[in-house]
Amino acid sequence: MQSRITYIKCFPLTPFWCSVRFNISLLFFFSISLSSAQTATIDFKETIDSLIAAKPKSLVEMESVIELFDQDTLQLDYFLKSAAKKNFREGQVMALNKLAIRYRQLSKFNLALERQKEALEMASALENVELEVYTLNMLGVLYRRIDAITAALDHTYLAIEKAQAVKNPSIALQQSINLSYNNIGQINRILGQYDLAIEQFKKAMELEKELDNKLGLAVNYQNIGECLEAQGRLVDALEAYDKAMEINLVLNNPRGKILCENGIAHVYVHQGKALEAKEMLTKSLEDANNLGEHALIAAVELTLGWAYAEMENFDEAENHLRQGLEMASAYNFLRLRSDAYDLLSDLWAKKGDYQKALKYFKTSLSVEAQTKNDKNVRYVYSSIIKKDNEERVSSINQQLRKNNTRLLVSGIVLALLSGIFYILYRQYQLKNDKKLLTLEQSMLRSQMNPHFLFNSLNSIKLYIINNEQKNAVHYLNKFSKLVRKILESSSMREIPLAEELETVELYMNIENIRFSNEIDFQIRVDENIDTHTVRIPSLILQPFLENALWHGLSSKLGEKKIDLHITKNVKDFIDISITDNGIGRQAAEKIKENKVLKRKSVGIEITKERLANFSKDYLNTFEVEMVDLYDDEGNSMGTRVILHIPTA
Repeated sequence: MQSRITYIKCFPLTPFWCSVRFNISLLFFFSISLSSAQTATIDFKETIDSLIAAKPKSLVEMESVIELFDQDTLQLDYFLKSAAKKNFREGQVMALNKLAIRYRQLSKFNLALERQKEALEMASALENVELEVYTLNMLGVLYRRIDAITAALDHTYLAIEKAQAVKNPSIALQQSINLSYNNIGQINRILGQYDLAIEQFKKAMELEKELDNKLGLAVNYQNIGECLEAQGRLVDALEAYDKAMEINLVLNNPRGKILCENGIAHVYVHQGKALEAKEMLTKSLEDANNLGEHALIAAVELTLGWAYAEMENFDEAENHLRQGLEMASAYNFLRLRSDAYDLLSDLWAKKGDYQKALKYFKTSLSVEAQTKNDKNVRYVYSSIIKKDNEERVSSINQQLRKNNTRLLVSGIVLALLSGIFYILYRQYQLKNDKKLLTLEQSMLRSQMNPHFLFNSLNSIKLYIINNEQKNAVHYLNKFSKLVRKILESSSMREIPLAEELETVELYMNIENIRFSNEIDFQIRVDENIDTHTVRIPSLILQPFLENALWHGLSSKLGEKKIDLHITKNVKDFIDISITDNGIGRQAAEKIKENKVLKRKSVGIEITKERLANFSKDYLNTFEVEMVDLYDDEGNSMGTRVILHIPTA
């Protein structure tokens, strides 16, 4: 049971830039003392102007100054704009990278990805290998954080390739190579390949010792501790965590300290020392909240909940576990969500409610499968084999005349490994195929809801009874067309956006009969979107429209509106917003509680799982955002659901 996040290393300073940093630090100190951290003061501007005037090309030289304000997005944005005005393109690349890192820490992954891609494009154009490798590594870390494993591995291996191609690499490039090894280790740890992960972490540690990079050593000790703990080697894990903690205390690194405390608390709970874990984490949670990093807060909440559960303080345990789950769900931290459901399963088992325990356990497996899917595991294995193969071939080419048998042996070993991996991949594939089939069947059942079919036909029957033949034929045609479209779409994983919009328009026409045609339903599509080329999962919008109808508008008096608006605000994403002017979620929940017959809605949960499955084939992940709308006096004005769907 592991709730884990990681942190990134920075670079050591050259003697010259140590003195520069000292002078700039004085300016920055007075800047902070005179104003808030969110204001670009005169002294801060002088600091930036000095950096831009020097126009350093080296990553180490720029890092030594930028780290003074790299937690403040306003100051980073000011640096970005100032560097652009003075055509300091290396500075722009660093500013974009630092903004992306900060956005990543704040769980604003779409903004982080946008800045990171812009930084990579600019670094490549500059032909600055240091900046390009650094940016590739940061992209690899970001993709790993959003569980885009294949993209993370691609960018990390490309970073290693470019860095190792330089004959006499600088300190910054050597640090970047270490970071690449660490990221590959993290990917293997996520997928449960702990021995491979430890191998990568140890490789990085050897190089960190050569560079005397203490923070890098702390990072890798922490990561090794996590792997050892997962293997059940608790004493060794505790030793690794203690070494990481010792370094973090010397460096006065609060984030690293919290990570170590969370890891040590994990081991304590395993060892039956839940009280010691609870006492340690109570302060850690306060520190994590002060840092404001959502993934870190969620991880500590889950470990604290676990400790309370072991102490049989079930109310406190459930409170912390749900806090962690809510934060993990809000920011789509898949691994933390999986851990939360797993811990909730254990909690309900301890409380004797085995039905709930089974439910949470199944959900945990489902969420975990989104990361540890066969595609990711297969891709990682094939990448490792490819990388090892390239290194072996290079070595064999140099010694081929001396010993031709090595090539034959390597070929046989690779063939055996490939056979073993194929069997593993096949097992994963069968499991995922079964899950996909279950999802599609659930989706079809939610669309072809028997209540909807019965009520729709009843409404059309009323037209026939009232001798309104024209209306009866009109709506019967629409109903048959809707059923046909649902059946056709259910056999396809994704369809053009235009077809989805046609389907939901038919659905709303049928539903509107039951509302006496009172609902004003509008579809708006921005001009920069071609609905025939954009593809989305089939039948993805209907559950959200149904929710707006029956929870938002069915109890509302007067004007009823639903607005479906499709926009493209960020590259590689489309945003689909569904806005109703209903009674709002809070009022709807109260009505639901008072009903004798409570209707269970599963459509939206199924839709989220299908979106997660759909996003695996893209470099980006999806988001579902629900916003409560209020007027100036705090009265509810309805609800808006926003789907951020990747297109690349």
